[in-house]
Amino acid sequence: MRVMAIIKNTPVSEAVPPPTGTLEAMGRFNEELVNAGVLLAGDGLTSSARGARVRFDGDRRTVIDGPFREAKELIAGYWIWQVRSLDEAIEWLKRAPFGGGMEVEIRPVAEPDD
Repeated sequence: MRVMAIIKNTPVSEAVPPPTGTLEAMGRFNEELVNAGVLLAGDGLTSSARGARVRFDGDRRTVIDGPFREAKELIAGYWIWQVRSLDEAIEWLKRAPFGGGMEVEIRPVAEPDD
């Protein structure tokens, strides 16, 4: 099964780059995922200040430029993993070098059989 791990951010934390040690630890973790054949894709995202949202309301389309300060949750990055089960994905995520109340959401990718 494929899962997406969604790494969350906040307006406050996206304004401050992660410490160098954190980036190095994340690089080592990503290498473990690659070596185990788990990592299919993954990237960090730029600040919401560089993004936009499109709101759909009937035939109307409204473009909202970032930053999204009113947002309670922002996405900092993601991984797409190939695992045998959600439990396996959870075990991998427990090994990630996060701290400080960080929260990462894991959800199965919808497949045609779903």
